[in-house]
Amino acid sequence: MNEEASLDPVLLHHVVNSLGWPQLRPLQREAVGPLLAGSDALLLAPTAGGKTEAAVFPLLSRMARDGWTGTSVLYLCPLRALLNNLHPRIERYTGWLGRTAALWHGDVHTAARRAVLWQRPDILLTTPESLEAMLVSVNVDHRSFFAGLRAVVVDEVHAFAGDDRGWHLLAVLERLTRVADRPLQRVGLSATVGNPDELLTWLRGSASGSRPGRVVAPDLPTPVPGTDRVPGSRVASGGPPAGEVELDYIGSLANAAKVISALHAGEKRLVFCESRQTVEELGQLLRERGVTTFLSHASLSADERRRSEQAFAEARDCVIVSTSTLELGIDVGDLDRVVQIDAPGTVASFLQRLGRTGRRPGSTRNCLFLCRTGEELIRAAALLTLWGRGWVEPVVAPPEPRHIVAQQVLALCLQENRVGDRLWAQAWNGLPPFGPGAEPIVRHLLDHGYLDSDGGLLFIGPEAERRFGRRHFMDMTAVFTGPPEFTVLQGRQELGRIDPSLLTEEVRGDRRLLLGGRSWRVTYVDWRRRRCFVEPVDGGGRARWTSSGWQGASHPLTRGMRDVLLGAEPPVRLTTRAAQRLTTERVDRAPLVHPGGSLVVRTSDGDLIWWTWAGLRANATLTATLGEVVDPIHRFDDYTVRLRSDLDRAQWRALVADAAQRLCLPEVNTRALAGLKFSVALPERLARATLATRLADLPGAAAVLDEPVRFVALAH
Repeated sequence: MNEEASLDPVLLHHVVNSLGWPQLRPLQREAVGPLLAGSDALLLAPTAGGKTEAAVFPLLSRMARDGWTGTSVLYLCPLRALLNNLHPRIERYTGWLGRTAALWHGDVHTAARRAVLWQRPDILLTTPESLEAMLVSVNVDHRSFFAGLRAVVVDEVHAFAGDDRGWHLLAVLERLTRVADRPLQRVGLSATVGNPDELLTWLRGSASGSRPGRVVAPDLPTPVPGTDRVPGSRVASGGPPAGEVELDYIGSLANAAKVISALHAGEKRLVFCESRQTVEELGQLLRERGVTTFLSHASLSADERRRSEQAFAEARDCVIVSTSTLELGIDVGDLDRVVQIDAPGTVASFLQRLGRTGRRPGSTRNCLFLCRTGEELIRAAALLTLWGRGWVEPVVAPPEPRHIVAQQVLALCLQENRVGDRLWAQAWNGLPPFGPGAEPIVRHLLDHGYLDSDGGLLFIGPEAERRFGRRHFMDMTAVFTGPPEFTVLQGRQELGRIDPSLLTEEVRGDRRLLLGGRSWRVTYVDWRRRRCFVEPVDGGGRARWTSSGWQGASHPLTRGMRDVLLGAEPPVRLTTRAAQRLTTERVDRAPLVHPGGSLVVRTSDGDLIWWTWAGLRANATLTATLGEVVDPIHRFDDYTVRLRSDLDRAQWRALVADAAQRLCLPEVNTRALAGLKFSVALPERLARATLATRLADLPGAAAVLDEPVRFVALAH
């Protein structure tokens, strides 16, 4: 059957004559049937694989065929910049059929929002947070506005599903289903994931199993987590030959700038870094070498990022240095090269970045890794080894989102003004954990004044007003807590945000900041309004941001590092420098790895270190389980658990004999609860239980305990 012929004929005419496409891509063809039939779907393709059109063309055809009116399709993205980037494209497609598309997010001004409410665009591009804001706003008649809603497209769905924004997204979609009074077709778009069937089930929420659903991935052999390869495919990405990915060791950021400035002159290069501070420092080093350089990261103002990305898109011989903000498909023009400083945290992230290149006909995908330390070189080699095996991380929703349940109950009361104390659970259509199992949380909200009750109805209480009532409860729509930052201004122009420690530490002479790759002298600090004013200066600026969240390497990645130290070779080209340094690392770390299990090593200083190579969360779990023999001060990291120096083998054997059957959750520091937004609206024991569950890796810890353990002593 020719699926293309099922699309609206006017739309097909424009595909051929306006876009100049002789035919649709395989993903776009295969998506037509399921989406026209109203099925839920997960569409998988590499970056720039035509996923947007694969979703929008069939939904526009349904819109025309079935006479949908009002705002009938929501297009959700994790980033405002991605929405801004997609809007002109989708607006063009809707215009072919006499339909409209519009933006709604925090950067859209008030007049444009009023126009959206009045004109009711057929497709609304927004974020889940802005969607929630619409539901709770007194200025939006949400029942009328969403009365015609039929379908929801979730772009970069993997970026939602792996953290609390995913739970928030699902909860808001369930509430929208009740508002629209009909099931909503759900379409997810993603690049490579390790568990596509599970991701589709997650996206479908309470509707999973009640109507058809399909994974569509004709261009992308999809790996199964833990397997060595994808049948019929050398790499899961369907990506380039190994020679187009290169691994180099350069020793310092200054050397990285030297290599980047010397290589690939005349080409457009996108350089990814793993921190905002590295972005700033590398940007400054490149500019000092005369390289036309632009920057992008989350602490730059939206205007600064937009100007930088637009200038880069229009230039040729230049570099843009970015954190993961440019990972998710934002169009910055036709790229020639991707450079990676050190290693990203996941194979999936690497695939996204690799997919930014090779879009131009005749070009190929490529990535150059520049590693500053031996440890980062091993980490990059491990990640590329996993990639070569066809392995990609499964996308797993964080467990037990009790704090999101509390947020959702409060948001529902804002949305409806008053909710029956026996009916509130119906708002999420039975989706766990937003059902009757959340009753202890609701009781806590009532007992502590976050909710009030009268005549069997629940409504917002004084404590919720005090905690979250600023700016008309807008603080309640975001599910993350970020560290406090100061806004940096040059006159009236906002440049971005900085860590407050840069304004409080002792300095000699001028206080200088590094932001946007340029140095600035602080002229005035408004402590009450958390603002600082600056003027440009030549050099000397410093950048720093406090990292939020619990960082650390995963169990598969640290196991991959052990494999590399034991001789596994990544299927990529290694420079002479990288090969030599890798050999040195293998020799130096040979006493710390063994193919038959883990090692407990007695150092020359008498310390006892258990080299588990298990990842931070698994080691945290092992530390909690074996707490009586773990060093009380220096406890664990990604690779090791430090044991009490007086522990002997007999004690160890007796202790670990049944440890796999009594694994404990990690201890939770009280200060860590502050990073769990809305934890104040939970009983402390439930907040601790939520965080402890998320900090644990029970399977990883059990795998280590199942291995033989050898006790060895390092030679003096």
